[in-house]
Amino acid sequence: MAKIFLSIGILFIVLGILILFFDKFQLFRLPGDIVIKKENFTLYIPITSSIIISIIITIIFRILK
Repeated sequence: MAKIFLSIGILFIVLGILILFFDKFQLFRLPGDIVIKKENFTLYIPITSSIIISIIITIIFRILK
C-alpha cells in the first residue's frame, strides 16, 4: 500500500512541475477537449486528456500490482 501512495505522490509532483514550467505550451489542450470562452468565463472540459491520464494511471497500477 505504501508503494501505491508513494507512486501517486511522485506522479502528482511530476505533473505539478510540468504544469508549472510548461503552462505556456498548454500540454493538456488536446483535440477532443472542450473549451468554451466567454467575456468573464472560461469552461474547460478535458475529455481526451482525462482518458489518456486514466490509461497511464491504469498501466502504472498494473505494473505495481
